[in-house]
Amino acid sequence: MRQVLICGAAVVTLSMGIRHGFGLWLQPITQAQGWTRETFAFAIAIQNLAWGVFGVFAGMAADRFGAFRVLIVGAVLYALGLAGMALSPTPLLFALTAGVLIGAAQAGTTYAVIYGVIGRNIDPAQRSWAMGMAAAAGSFGQFLMVPVEGFLISGIGWQQALLALAVLSLLIVPLAAGLREPGFRGGAAAPRREQTIGQALREAFKYPSFQLLMAGYFVCGFQVVFIGVHMPSYLKDKGLSPQVASYALALIGLFNIFGTYIAGSLGQKLAKRKILAFIYLGRAVAIALFLWAPLSPMSVYVFSAVMGLLWLSTVPPTNATVAQIFGVAHLSMLGGFVFFSHQVGSFMGVWLGGLLYDRTGSYDIVWYLAIALGVFAALVNLPVREAPIRRVPVAQPA
Repeated sequence: MRQVLICGAAVVTLSMGIRHGFGLWLQPITQAQGWTRETFAFAIAIQNLAWGVFGVFAGMAADRFGAFRVLIVGAVLYALGLAGMALSPTPLLFALTAGVLIGAAQAGTTYAVIYGVIGRNIDPAQRSWAMGMAAAAGSFGQFLMVPVEGFLISGIGWQQALLALAVLSLLIVPLAAGLREPGFRGGAAAPRREQTIGQALREAFKYPSFQLLMAGYFVCGFQVVFIGVHMPSYLKDKGLSPQVASYALALIGLFNIFGTYIAGSLGQKLAKRKILAFIYLGRAVAIALFLWAPLSPMSVYVFSAVMGLLWLSTVPPTNATVAQIFGVAHLSMLGGFVFFSHQVGSFMGVWLGGLLYDRTGSYDIVWYLAIALGVFAALVNLPVREAPIRRVPVAQPA
């Protein structure tokens, strides 16, 4: 149990930590290459969509062959994508590397795969807490890596900084060795399951609570990726220094360590649907107050701290609810489908941010959309039923 948690948390720390700093590259890359913000935003939008699409298949592969092999492939793709992001001379190549390659890499090195290992190896009584610990590690990665990435950009330039991160991402390879599972060693097949992949998918997609969880996760992706990518430029447009944005993103990561841990722990005691509704409503209120209050470094830091508490705190209760309803046999795959919805929201949030800024010269419309969607997500999570689904036994072929 301890080895699974430590290695899983370290992988998420690296993968999510690198990813959370991409907003710091928006202005250096667009100014150096002469591209619009929409060009950069569209590539990151593709990244989030690719993460969601490949996440489904990464989850299937991890359920079938074990997480170790998936993590190795993901680490290599991460290094290639970061190097390509640094060296791409055209928007098309930038979209293919920063978008498709890194999106596929994140699918194989983040929550869907890691939570599958945790679900299969951690006692159900501690599962929500363990998922909270892994999510907190991702938040620590943001707190740790965003200032480091800002320092690298200012110290050695944006291209060399990306190449340095490419090398760093390969540390996932030795960490993956600690996530080998007994049922998958030596190429052995995964333990026999009561359901086929098709049966598990039909069951999940016909179940209203699964659909509601996907709808809420769409909103989560829209909000956090829009803020993570566009807030540095929003603050600079308002006359604040780049350091304020770096500190703001770091504060989000710092406070999210506590937010995700608390959400995971509370998921052992309280109804997870109520936790999720509170988080989404809290985000809507925080964004509204941030836009209403006079903008200053202090207001940015307060907003970042509050949003940090609510940032990835949706991840443990959402995934724990999926495991509680459907079991863990196909958890990585089902978690991948829920996360795909999250990434469709991410695509919309980051792309609309760049598109509407270029069209209107302002991010206001997207901020207001984020508020409205937060209220919507709070409402759709309240009817979720968390009880294990009742199955009619399926006869197995002779």
